[in-house]
Formats: sequence, C-alpha cells, structure tokens
Amino acid sequence: MERAEAYGFSGAMSGAFLLSCLLFAAVSRRQRGPYMDEVFHVPQAQAYCQGRFLQWDPMITTLPGLYLLSVGLVKPAAWLLGWTGRVVCSVGMLRFINLLFSAGNFYLLYLLLFKIHQKNKAVSGFQRILSALTLAVFPTLYFFTFLYYTDPGSVFFTLFSYLMCLYGNHKTSALLGFCGFMFRQTNIVWTVFCAGNVVAEKLNEAWKTELQKKKDEKISSRKGSFSDLARILHFLVQYLVSPKNLVTLTALTWPYIILVSLFFVFIFINGGIVVGDRSSHEACLHFPQLFYFLSFTGFFSFPHLLTRTKIRKFLLSLRKHPVQYSLITVISLFLIWKFTYVHKYLLADNRHYTFYVWKKVFQRHELVKYLLVPFYVFAGWSFTDTLKSKSVFWILMYFVCLLAVTVPQKLLEFRYFILPFLIYRLNIPFLSLYRQLLELAFYILVNAVTLYLFLNRTFQWENNDEVQRFMW
Repeated sequence: MERAEAYGFSGAMSGAFLLSCLLFAAVSRRQRGPYMDEVFHVPQAQAYCQGRFLQWDPMITTLPGLYLLSVGLVKPAAWLLGWTGRVVCSVGMLRFINLLFSAGNFYLLYLLLFKIHQKNKAVSGFQRILSALTLAVFPTLYFFTFLYYTDPGSVFFTLFSYLMCLYGNHKTSALLGFCGFMFRQTNIVWTVFCAGNVVAEKLNEAWKTELQKKKDEKISSRKGSFSDLARILHFLVQYLVSPKNLVTLTALTWPYIILVSLFFVFIFINGGIVVGDRSSHEACLHFPQLFYFLSFTGFFSFPHLLTRTKIRKFLLSLRKHPVQYSLITVISLFLIWKFTYVHKYLLADNRHYTFYVWKKVFQRHELVKYLLVPFYVFAGWSFTDTLKSKSVFWILMYFVCLLAVTVPQKLLEFRYFILPFLIYRLNIPFLSLYRQLLELAFYILVNAVTLYLFLNRTFQWENNDEVQRFMW
C-alpha cells in the first residue's frame, strides 16, 4: 500500500467510524431497550455475563458465538476501566460490539479487494478505497451495525477466513471459519467455498494443460454454451475420480475437511442444523430463493448489472441461443410453480421490508410471480456475465455454494443474502469512477431512508403498547 493510499484509507475508515458512532448514539437514544431479535440475544448475553453458561433460550436458533465473544470483550474491558453494575453487558455496550465488527469488516473488505484484484494495475488506490467504503455501508449489513444481531460478526469471521484462504493460510482460515460457524451454522457453506477456491485453482491449472495438449482454445472462450459446459463437467469428473488428484486436493484442504466433518458430527448429535426453535426454521427445496437473490443483487448492483451494453449483449445472446433460453424459462416457471413457499413470518410481521415486497408485488395477482421470470433470466445472465473474469470452475463452485446457502431457506429474509452478495461483489471487475460513485450514493440514500423510517416512522399494533419500527 502506497503512503497516499494508506492515508486515504485511514481517513475514509476514520470518517466512516465517526459517522457510525453518531448514528449509533441516535439509535441508542431512540431505542434504548432490546428490539426484535434483540429480545432473545441481549438476555442470553447478559446471562453469560453473569456466569450462567448453562442457561439457554430455546427460541434462539444459532450457536452461542456472539455471546461468548461479547463476554470475552466486555468483561476484561469492564475490569480494566472499573465499570460495574448495569453498564457491564448493557444493551448499548453489547450493541457497540457490532460497531467494532463493522470497522473490522471495512478493513477486511479493503484487504480482500486488494488481494483479489492485485493483478489489475489499472485499478487505482482511490477506487479500492471507494469500493471498500461502498461495501462497508452495504445497506442490509450496515443497518445491523446498530443492533445486537449476529450479522456483523458472522460477516467479519467469514471475510477473515476468505482472506486467509487467499493468502494460503488454510489452517487459520479453517479456524476462523469455525468462529463464523459459531455465529451462524450456515456459514459452514463458506468454509466449503474456501476449500473450493483451492480446488478450483488446481482444476483450472489442469484444464489449461488439457487445452494446451489438444490445442483447442475454443473450449475456454465459449463458457456460455451447453456443449462446452458438458465437456468441462466430463473433465471435472475425470479429474476428481483420479486417486492421485484426490490425495493432492486432500493434502491442500485437510483443515477445511476436518471442520466440515465436525459439522456433520454436530448435525448428527443435534439432530439437525438448527438449535432451539426448529418449528419455524424447517429446511425445504425453495428454489425461487435463487430468483429472489438475483433480484436483490440486481437492485443493489444495478450500476454493474443494468447497463445499455449489457442489455444489448443480452438481446444478442437471446437471439443466438433461443432454444437454451426457452429451456431456462420453462425450468424457471416449473420451479416457481412447484417450489414456492410462503413462511408464516413473512405474512405476519409488518415490521420487515420483505412483508411489503411480498404484499405489494407477489400478492397483487397469482400470475405476478410467473411474469417476473424474464427479469430473473436477464438478472441471472447479467450476474454470470460479470463473473466472466473468473475461471469456469470458480463460477461452478460459487453457484453450488450459493444454492446451498439460499435454497434450503423457507423464509424470504434479506439478511440471508448478505454473504453471497459480498462474495460476488468482491470478485467482479471494478467499474468506472462515475458508476462507483453512483453505487455509493445509492447505498447512502438507502441507508438514510432506512434509518429515518426506523427512528421516526414508528407505529403500534392493536392491543400492544410497545413501539414498533420498520427494518430490514
């Protein structure tokens, strides 16, 4: 990092942290007590603070990583600073931990952008800082900086694990992946993703050697065609059934294999992935979740995905491959028809944005969910097109992880999309400075509206005196 870039990054991070502290103070003044899921998280952390480690709220569905780390940070700080009484493990103190995670996420996002795009000499230090700042204030994640939720910590350990993986520190990466798993069980998918990075790199090397032997460059230049995909999958199977290759890959990825094995032991002992309230978190094949994710990504990445050039390229691709797109459309319609689920929380809780998205869009008419298929097809094509700089094996590996982390979820919840979105966004090429600024301005606007609604547009339910607030 050059000196000017280091100063610029320090200034951006300090400014963002100061602004976050001011917003944190505003949120804490308006909402002093636990709100929404904090009603479960805060008392559980306070029980741990008091040494009652065997006490557990059965409504909590995640492992106790957040509470253990909170006690590990707050108790030593309280001892050093002489805090006693209600200050220790108060709501404000516990929320402040996520403010620290938010700053850590900013730093990790910058380091990841630097590492992933280090070969692109055209990218300036200012662009890296701007992109890191943009992702650090990504609205769905940034909002939970000010509440005591698992999301900022979950993202922190997952990004840290990914960074260590890219630097080849796989034992450290697996250990950090375990920390992420302790915050949210589904983060085990991103441990598989880290292992998949190693495997994809080896596969890509072997594939290039195969191409050189056959002197057939057409295979690598037409990633989009089904015939090439079939040939790549055939090569993939051949490579993975080789004992020699399996031994090599196992030697490289054994820390991740151990962690995934421990995950399956946990599943066996626990009787499922969810701890606590399982009735509301049943796994299912909810394939339209992929379409919701693509829509979510299209909304928050429109400077990347929605351009005139992309629209023209998509129409040209549509004209060149009508049979393929017709087949994709038919499959999409079938998946929506047979595998659309509506969780009871989605219909019952009018404090979440997803309630209004479902009510105002999907419940307008039974046909709406089918009429959106052309948009899903375009969003999927544009999404994949932005990843064309990555190897085909990386793309396959990412999509497998994306399906694993979204499809089993019955509830439409934007927080479930945070990590797959960030991993995607980190790996796509940089935009022009104008479009980067547009993206940042859009995120700031969404954050401003979200916080304004949360703080000022309160309402009450019938037969309930508690103040209700809108949120993600």
